[in-house]
Amino acid sequence: MALLKVKFNQKKRVKLAQGLWLMNWFSVFAGILVFSMGLFLKIELRKRSEVMDNSESHFVPNSLILMGILSCAFNGFAGKICYDSLDPAKFAKWKPLLKPYLALCFFFNILIFFIALICFLMRGSLESTLAQGLKNGMKFYRDTDTPGRCFMKKTIDMLQIEFKCCGNNGFKDWFEIQWISNRYLDFSSKEVKDRIKSNVDGRYLVDGVPFSCCNPSSPRPCIQYQVTNNSAHYSYDYQTEELNLWRRGCREALLQYYSSMMSSMGAVVLLVWLFEMSVMVGLRLLHTSLESIANPEDPECESEGWILENSLKDTLKSALENLKKIGKFNQVEADAEGAEGEEGGKTPAITTVS
Repeated sequence: MALLKVKFNQKKRVKLAQGLWLMNWFSVFAGILVFSMGLFLKIELRKRSEVMDNSESHFVPNSLILMGILSCAFNGFAGKICYDSLDPAKFAKWKPLLKPYLALCFFFNILIFFIALICFLMRGSLESTLAQGLKNGMKFYRDTDTPGRCFMKKTIDMLQIEFKCCGNNGFKDWFEIQWISNRYLDFSSKEVKDRIKSNVDGRYLVDGVPFSCCNPSSPRPCIQYQVTNNSAHYSYDYQTEELNLWRRGCREALLQYYSSMMSSMGAVVLLVWLFEMSVMVGLRLLHTSLESIANPEDPECESEGWILENSLKDTLKSALENLKKIGKFNQVEADAEGAEGEEGGKTPAITTVS
């Protein structure tokens, strides 16, 4: 028994073709939207590529860009088929291509669904990428005179100001690295010498943070040095007072920014997938309803359209049997080639008679 069998007359077939033509053009615009989202996400990721450890995060925008291009191409082609289906003479040239095209549409829709899921599931990979990238970026913050790293200070400062964050996981991360360049240290000072000697790696570590960690909304002037020293500041208690530094780490801020963006894009892609599925089902009904016309010379006669010619169970069973046949055929061919190779490798024995 056919799956989702529907009876059509000429009027219904014309309405279906016209509706699908319109839906395909909506899908073209949806493809342009998806392409634009992928391009926007790629630009946003490239802006902060210095604080990302690898390029795996670009898989999502690249996939969205590719999907947008394919969507425009597939739906533009389908729109042409639907338009020509109103004329039997024009539709005849498309008949041999419809089954392969519908198969491609099926795999394309699987790809769309897969990309939508990836948009929701990229958080874990993105988190590890940002954690390592920010850690490396903070190490190079002081290298303002090193070629290839001289931009890192500006990048980190602009990042902390824009996203209202400080450090990787929090402002205390700055206490564990030397973020002040040796160029700006007075090595004749006893304090500098003592700090460097007290550290096993010979680094100048302070309980301070860069200026970009300061919260401009705080009524108190920014305390960015000797943050944990209560006696260094008037009426100040490090443990109880609300610090005028950003509390949130930049990893969390960036992760929330990109995750919310990708989740929104994933929701849009899911809607596009549902729309594409409905277009594919409609195109399949149009295809089968036109093929099942009993009398091609009488376009007004009734016909039947369906999604699958047999039930879903029978169709899956038939597909598995076909796959088994193909597998057996390939195995037979491989055995035959192996036998021919063995025969070719044998050298006939030559008997010498004296």
